[in-house]
Amino acid sequence: MKAVWYERQGLAQEVLIYGEMETPLPGPGEVRVRLSASAVNPADANRRSGRLHGMEYARIIPHSDGAGVVDAVGEGVRAERVGERVWIYFGQRGRAFGTAAQYICLPEELASELPDHVSEVEGACLGIPCMTACCALFDEKPIAGSVVLVTGGAGAVGHYAVQLAKWGGAKVIATVSGPEKAAHARRAGADAVIDYTQADAWQQVQGAAGPQGVQRVVDVDAVANSELVLKVVSDGATWVSYAIGPQAMAALPMAQIIRKNLTLRGLYLAGLSAAVRRDAQLGVHRWIHETPGAIHSVDRRFPLHQTAQAHLAVEAKNKLGTVVVLCDSPAEPNSP
Repeated sequence: MKAVWYERQGLAQEVLIYGEMETPLPGPGEVRVRLSASAVNPADANRRSGRLHGMEYARIIPHSDGAGVVDAVGEGVRAERVGERVWIYFGQRGRAFGTAAQYICLPEELASELPDHVSEVEGACLGIPCMTACCALFDEKPIAGSVVLVTGGAGAVGHYAVQLAKWGGAKVIATVSGPEKAAHARRAGADAVIDYTQADAWQQVQGAAGPQGVQRVVDVDAVANSELVLKVVSDGATWVSYAIGPQAMAALPMAQIIRKNLTLRGLYLAGLSAAVRRDAQLGVHRWIHETPGAIHSVDRRFPLHQTAQAHLAVEAKNKLGTVVVLCDSPAEPNSP
C-alpha cells in the first residue's frame, strides 16, 4: 500500500516520507479499512513535530481520524461488516500506524457506520473533534433549555459543539475572532456570535445569555478565556476545557471559581473510559443520522503524497474547517 510515515520528529517537509509499505492484515477483533480520506488534526502535527509528545514507535504513520470502507475482518468480527462505509477515530492512538495510508487495521469498535448522506471526505472530519464536542456537552446534567457558550466556535471541535448543542436543545452562543469565522459559526446554527477581541465582548455574551446566564461552557483555552467566562457563567455552571494555549501554566482565578461553585473539568478524550467513549460514538451516530443537514467543514484537500503540505496548512493556524488528505486518488492541492 501507499503510505506516509516518519522515523524521527521534526518539520513536516523534512521528516514525512511517502512510499510503499506492506498492506496490513486484521488481527482478532480488528477490521481493515480501505481509506478514502484522512483528517489532519493539530494533535497530529504536534506529535510529528515533537511538541508535547515523544517518538512512541520507531516508525509512525500519522493521523487518527479517517473514513473509508471495511474490506476485511479478523477473527471474531462479523463478516457482514465487509463493505460497510465507516468513520474512524483513534487510528494512531496506542498503535504505530494511523490513517495517512491506503489501509488501516484497528479494533472494530473504533469504526462506526457512516450514513449514505455523508461523504467519506466529510466522514473523516468527525473523529476526535466531534467525539470531543459530544463528551463536552452530554453528561448527567442535561443541556436542553440551557445556555451553552462555545469558545472558538469556528474551530473543528467548536463547530461541532455548536451543532450538537443545538441538536440537544440548548441556546448557543459562540465566540470567534473576525467576520469570516463569525459567518462560519452562524452556519453551524449559533444563536449569537460574538467577536471576543472586542472590548465589550463579555457584555455582549451576557446580553445574549439573558438573566439565567451561561450554564455550560465548551472551552478551547481555559486560561485565555477565564476572564470572559467568569463574568458570564451562572452559579453552579459546568466549564469544560479540552485544549491548552501558550499560557498553559498560568494560574486560574480560583477564588471566583470557588465562589460560583463552578465545575471546571478538563477533557482529554484518550483518558476517558471506553464506556464513555462508546456512549459518545452512539451519540454522534444518532446525530448524523437524525441531522442530514449537518455541516462537516472541509478546509482543504491534499493528495496522500502531499501530506507534508497538509501539515503545514494546519500549522499555519488559519484554516476554517478540517484539512483532509485523500488516500485513494490524486487531487489538486488546496482544492475545496
